[in-house]
Amino acid sequence: MNAKIYQKKTMIVFFLIPAFLFIAVFLFYPFIQNIINSFQHIKHLGTMGGEWNDPWYKNYLKMLDDQKIKIALQNTGIMVLATLIGQVGIALILTLLVSNIKKGSGFFRVVFFFPIVVSATALGLLFNLIFLYSDAGMINSVRLAFGAEKTLDFKSVAPMITMMTPVIWQYVGFYFIIMLTGVSGIPEDLYEAASIDGASRWQSVRYITLPLLRNSICTCVVLAVTGALKVFDLPWTMFPKGMSNTWLTGTYMYSKTTSDVDYAAAISILIVIVGVVLSVLVNNIFKQNSDYDV
Repeated sequence: MNAKIYQKKTMIVFFLIPAFLFIAVFLFYPFIQNIINSFQHIKHLGTMGGEWNDPWYKNYLKMLDDQKIKIALQNTGIMVLATLIGQVGIALILTLLVSNIKKGSGFFRVVFFFPIVVSATALGLLFNLIFLYSDAGMINSVRLAFGAEKTLDFKSVAPMITMMTPVIWQYVGFYFIIMLTGVSGIPEDLYEAASIDGASRWQSVRYITLPLLRNSICTCVVLAVTGALKVFDLPWTMFPKGMSNTWLTGTYMYSKTTSDVDYAAAISILIVIVGVVLSVLVNNIFKQNSDYDV
């Protein structure tokens, strides 16, 4: 009886229609409207575009001469590399370490995943207290207590490092859980056979764990790259309005939504295009295969 339900295509369509309508209204329509807005003249948020730009691709030409968008793209590129190394790289190391723990691994799962459940705004304020509070912060207070002669202005000395640190710290646990789930799906028989054949622990990791984690790593890399392109909340909390040339594509786009809406729409299209290109590139590099097809 139950098997016959899945043979009726009309029932499948019936249950898919609500989801499709939801996606069409809240995803496809805003995206298409945003493309149209990037070619129209819209000065203030909440107003409709009444006329087309002259020329219609004016906003895209404007990007070529906009120094801030160039800074934002450069900083976003740095952020992408930082997330790949800092988030996915550290998550992979933590996964390999925790996967070898027989007892108490649940504790580390909770501890490493905990930052992801904390509000990004709260984390931004927390790291402001560490780096930037009252032009001193916790780090400078410790330095002064140990005899440092003056405080460091992290806004000018290392603004990108200051901004990237909480972004990396927050999402390490997210990718850690994804890869740890992938490791848990690898049969123990493979490790036992390798041990019998005389393989060391490092050889088991190199020839069994890493190849079979390829799809999980690819997923994490794609999420890290696309996430770095649209990251907004933490950088904006710490460096509002691109302080010390810390513009990112997400923060710069948001800053334009109140004064130059059509240009902000064009920047959002640029973010989508770059994200799609990088995602396709990552998938081609990793070339996802089915489980154990290595």
